[in-house]
Amino acid sequence: MKEVKMKTLKVVLSICLLTTLFPACSQSKQSANSTEVSSTVQKPSTDIHTAVLHGNAEVVKQHIAAGTDLNSKEPMAGSTPLMTAITFDHVEIAKALIDAGADLEIRNRDGSTALHVAAFFCRVELVQLLVDAEVDQSKKNGFGATALESISGPFAEVRPVYEMMQAQLGPLGLKLDLTELEKNRPVVAEILK
Repeated sequence: MKEVKMKTLKVVLSICLLTTLFPACSQSKQSANSTEVSSTVQKPSTDIHTAVLHGNAEVVKQHIAAGTDLNSKEPMAGSTPLMTAITFDHVEIAKALIDAGADLEIRNRDGSTALHVAAFFCRVELVQLLVDAEVDQSKKNGFGATALESISGPFAEVRPVYEMMQAQLGPLGLKLDLTELEKNRPVVAEILK
């Protein structure tokens, strides 16, 4: 039991670090292999990570049409646009990225996949969407936990982490309803079983 608590705490802290270090106001650089641009669609001036963070679905769709690398990672935590969309509950953007072929198995710096992020933030619709897209549920993050294992601990133990994240990332648009999180954890766990 103590080992499970420690594993859960490590997962929570790693996700906390991931979102706390989010480069919200910086422009991310596209990788060298993502310079291909459709001859008919020009890349928007706002980079894809910033567009996702601010919930700008139209700019994200322009990036998709222009052939922007949907799997580019922001430099601090290594999150992809899909992970950012999930974190900030931009469902329309996440769906568009999944439909456009974003890599569902890519990992951020702590080894978490989009499914780990969706599970941690109890994004029921997005967890189901990822499961329906046949994401690999057995993948473990850098702390040895699957998405299911990362949300299996008692809510009371992670509540302070959610509260801290809301306080720090609320100004960037993160909205966490603690009552909903607590209610949705068992729903997400059931989807992942």
